[in-house]
Amino acid sequence: MLLAVDCGNTNTVFSIWDGERFIGTWRTATDWRRTADQYFVWLNTLIQAQGIKTDITDVIISSTVPRVVFNLRVLADRYYNTRPLVVGKSDCLLPVDVRVDEGTAVGPDRLVNTVAGFDHYGGNLVMVDFGTATTFDVVAEDGAYVGGVIAPGVNLSLEALHQAAAALPHVDISKPEHVIGTNTVACMQSGVFWGYVGLVREICAQIKVERDVPMKIISTGGLAPLFQQAADLFDAYEDDLTMHGLQIIHKYNKDNGTPE
Repeated sequence: MLLAVDCGNTNTVFSIWDGERFIGTWRTATDWRRTADQYFVWLNTLIQAQGIKTDITDVIISSTVPRVVFNLRVLADRYYNTRPLVVGKSDCLLPVDVRVDEGTAVGPDRLVNTVAGFDHYGGNLVMVDFGTATTFDVVAEDGAYVGGVIAPGVNLSLEALHQAAAALPHVDISKPEHVIGTNTVACMQSGVFWGYVGLVREICAQIKVERDVPMKIISTGGLAPLFQQAADLFDAYEDDLTMHGLQIIHKYNKDNGTPE
């Protein structure tokens, strides 16, 4: 069985793939100080609590937080007796090309989303990921990653607004009933929700103009379902895009003889 680990700036997700489907998924706050032993105790407790019988033989990791990778490597080696694949490292092959400026390091999460998006929908895509940052990844007709856009994340914007303006409260993001707010919270929610709808719509429109081909817009990430409420903003929503991409990359490396 495969243990797929997606480590983002805010949360880390662990999923187990049995060869046909993901049979368990668990989430924890990302913390570079967490040791391999702590990861194992936490994960093993949850696996047992759900009555899942596992025999993990392989591990693949995607991490936007480099300091976390060491302890995840130790987890794979010590408890599962395997050398993990780490997306973005030279020994982890990708089934798609990466065509960006020489010397540019592309976030592993963006590469994984590209692989998953191409597998689901083919090429000519814009993948919009609502994470700590809001990222736009452009997938060419042949599945290659050809660049993108990085904007501040929704929650980052809300937190910055709260911290920079003493009179403004911390609010949860939601779709407001009306564009014009009649109280402070409603005004902030409207500004953030409709502001990000406008940001997504305009960036995607400009990408389409620049690429000059029909493109599908795919959303993913924690806040993606919220923005699905904006009519005609996306062609599709995927909630397990990263995990799907990780198992594809793992299979590709297995099939192409990457050494253990």
